[in-house]
Amino acid sequence: MRVRFSGPACLQSVHVTYVVITILAVLANGSAATLNFVGAKSVKVVADKVQVSRRWMIPFGILLASGALGLLIGLAVPVLGTAAAIGLVLYFIGALSAHLRVRDPGIGGAVSFLVLAVAALIAGLGYHNQW
Repeated sequence: MRVRFSGPACLQSVHVTYVVITILAVLANGSAATLNFVGAKSVKVVADKVQVSRRWMIPFGILLASGALGLLIGLAVPVLGTAAAIGLVLYFIGALSAHLRVRDPGIGGAVSFLVLAVAALIAGLGYHNQW
């Protein structure tokens, strides 16, 4: 049996889901970017653990901030939101691989951010009917 959802109630629900996931991703990545910019101890500890130079923290912060800003602008310009979500998915695949490379058991943060980026991508594509 195939269930079809249509009409204003379903569209409203999809819109709310898309906006909520996008805003959560914007806040999470914006916060992570800020931690990188201010040189937070937690960021330095992770960088040392995955053997990434601390000099990369500002460029990583720029990527995270760009992703967050792109998702936010994507609420009005869908193609930018899609590009930002794809960029964040790729970023967090790289982050996860850095943790796995050094056999770091503390991969929860990278996995959480990756799941959130994938959710933002899927919600955006679903809402804008691009799949």
